[in-house]
Amino acid sequence: MSQRCHTVVESPVGPITVVASGGALCGLFMDAQRHRPPDADFGRADGAPFASVIEQLGQYFAGQRTSFDLELAPIGSPFRLAVWEALRSIPYGRTASYGEVAGLIGKPGAARAVGLANGANPIAIVVPCHRVIGANGSLTGYGGGLERKRWLLDLEQRATASVRSVDEFKVAAPPQL
Repeated sequence: MSQRCHTVVESPVGPITVVASGGALCGLFMDAQRHRPPDADFGRADGAPFASVIEQLGQYFAGQRTSFDLELAPIGSPFRLAVWEALRSIPYGRTASYGEVAGLIGKPGAARAVGLANGANPIAIVVPCHRVIGANGSLTGYGGGLERKRWLLDLEQRATASVRSVDEFKVAAPPQL
């Protein structure tokens, strides 16, 4: 395993610890996050490798970025890796149920296992586990807490609403004088 390093980034959802291994992002953890590894696992403190991560997170929180362009290196079983890859296909501002994610990976009966893999996602926000909701549309568990999940979903919905309104304005017919 490559040498790990980390830095802590302030954000609207609280401090975020970002972790890299071999130049690739392998962890993004909020404080008090469920399944957060011990700090000793994060390696040495070094902010230098994280300029792009910090820039893209800032753009995301400003509502200016809808996807991330970062090299990722999550560590997990083949099933978890498949789930985490499927999460990246959920469009910004949209949600999917655990069952829908299970269908995306070709395991339609595995909604509960998807939920467990979703909860263990080591790269929160960038791998958007916050976009997964219950089959009835309710917010369900989130490793960073339901308040953060609601905040992230609201951020994306506000940003997509403002984009839609700009697009609608551009294609609207000019007023009749």
